[in-house]
Amino acid sequence: MWVNWRQIQAARNSYAALAAACELDGFSLRILDHPEADVTCYSLNSLNEPFYRDEIAGADCITIVGGPHATACPAEVAEYADYVIVGEGEYTLPRLLEEIERNGTENIPGVTTRFHSEPATSFVRLDAYPAFSDKQGFVEISRGCPFACGYCQTPQIFCHCMRHRSIDAVAKFANRYEHARFVSPNAFAYGSDGIHPRWEKIEALFKKLHNKIYFGTFPSEVRPEFICKESLSLVNRYCTNTKLHFGAQSGSDAVLERLHRGHNVDDVIHAVTLCTESGITPVVDFIVGFPFESDDEQLATVNLIRQVARFGKVHVHRFIPLPGTPLAGTTARPLLKETEKVCGNLALSGRLTGSWTDPEIRFFR
Repeated sequence: MWVNWRQIQAARNSYAALAAACELDGFSLRILDHPEADVTCYSLNSLNEPFYRDEIAGADCITIVGGPHATACPAEVAEYADYVIVGEGEYTLPRLLEEIERNGTENIPGVTTRFHSEPATSFVRLDAYPAFSDKQGFVEISRGCPFACGYCQTPQIFCHCMRHRSIDAVAKFANRYEHARFVSPNAFAYGSDGIHPRWEKIEALFKKLHNKIYFGTFPSEVRPEFICKESLSLVNRYCTNTKLHFGAQSGSDAVLERLHRGHNVDDVIHAVTLCTESGITPVVDFIVGFPFESDDEQLATVNLIRQVARFGKVHVHRFIPLPGTPLAGTTARPLLKETEKVCGNLALSGRLTGSWTDPEIRFFR
């Protein structure tokens, strides 16, 4: 049975992980730029899903769709796809492929069709699967997040309890290449419960790596309250990167509280100050246009953007109400002229990047 993977830029790391998992069960995923027999797999987010919906519906083969959008809207996706994988795919996808190959009728946990839905019964143990195989990907070191940010799909997909790949397993894959890069919702939470950092775990990991380490940069950003003298010392001693990427999201404490971010504006300012004093450039994420954001609250974010840009880089995005999140179904509020002016001027000076006017850009980079 031929099993194909639809090539989509935003799903490169998903392909690396799932191709490696499928190889354990004897399935090889061929990368193609179109659906083809016998089976074609897709991983879609909520912004690129509309571009592939008609292709999947008209495909002359069995189609399997997973990814953030499929997990958030399984019944919707099942209207045009044969099978929808809800949640993690390393265990579910090979089991589904085996069932398809033998023309079976068993309902696989974690799979939805237009006729039935079987909830997943467990979460993946990361050490049970390779991070990647022949196709190199970033090494995923952690999954899950104990926070519940109103705009974020991560805890809805991977749950609120953090799981980690072991130090030896991370090193096994990271040491294969010149550069070690990672995937994590918060790299500084590695080895911990996601709230109380374990710096000794991170240092033990670094000591096992024998190449150039990039830690706390995309796609392994950190949280501002985890930036402290201990974490910065580890980065300066062991890592190649001279930047740290973290999320502020708003310059208003009221907005941060409503988002359930778990930190305040002072945490952001303190993190920027510590980075600057340690010779590390802060790269700080902001979201503008929250539906409940007042003019004064948006201006507070603009003021914090200005302040951060004096010492580092700023990354700004327009709010997107993603399905499956607490803010799903809401509408982004308009941006103030001052917001657009400041973002535009800082972008022209090279201190700001992002998609504050066109929110879809970041899903296609």
